[in-house]
Amino acid sequence: MKTTVEAATAGPAATASAPAVMQVDDYTLPKFLLEARRFGSESFGYVVTPNVDHMIYYHDSSDFRAVYAGASYVLLDSRVAAFTLRLTHGLRIPVCTGSDLTAALLDEVIVPGDSIVLIGARAWQAELLRKRYSLEALHHYDPPMGFMENPEEVEKCLQFVEANSPFRFCLLALGTPRQELLALRLAQRGLARGLTFCVGASINFLTGAEQRAPAWMRAVGLEWLYRLLRNPRRLAWRYLVRGPRFFAYVGSSQILVRGARPIA
Repeated sequence: MKTTVEAATAGPAATASAPAVMQVDDYTLPKFLLEARRFGSESFGYVVTPNVDHMIYYHDSSDFRAVYAGASYVLLDSRVAAFTLRLTHGLRIPVCTGSDLTAALLDEVIVPGDSIVLIGARAWQAELLRKRYSLEALHHYDPPMGFMENPEEVEKCLQFVEANSPFRFCLLALGTPRQELLALRLAQRGLARGLTFCVGASINFLTGAEQRAPAWMRAVGLEWLYRLLRNPRRLAWRYLVRGPRFFAYVGSSQILVRGARPIA
């Protein structure tokens, strides 16, 4: 399997011509938790949380747009993006960050008997979550580094999720774009049942592997700066070189804010 966004497995929307319209859902965190509670395990859906980096991928790649076209829910993750879209497009889109959402699911929605699948994160992190939240049915698989370049390893990962289906929630903690591509593959195969979340670094924050920015920095949209200062070698290119492209794209971006939709 190819790993770049440009070479992602194409769904029906992958050949759509640019510019494309990004649809973003009008959900606050409490409102979306109600959706998550009632989703059930009779159908499959997945949640993506666009930030500035995602929006650059979305602008550049029809294959990443296919990922978004297949998503059941699109929740805005970035206060920087929300503020910029308000200035440039007059849109007021609530922010529902992936890290806050993951924590809220574990604190407020998931109960001990729920079947939960966790892909990515280390064994010690899975065990910490299992004990902290009394998770009796947590199914964890940590694929090897670079697994997306190995079709056999990708298949093993997909089969692990499907073998533990139906689940209440599946948490993909693999980073962008790997987790989003995997979610799309699961949707295309049509075997898994339950709601899947692309959670990025959320598990690292919850387990202390990474320290999240103070609340005041998150509130004013400076979480990116906090992360950059703590890990400049890894994040300098993303935030200082790649990131500014967002401001060049945002003026021509087409964003559609959609209200709550009934669950199929």
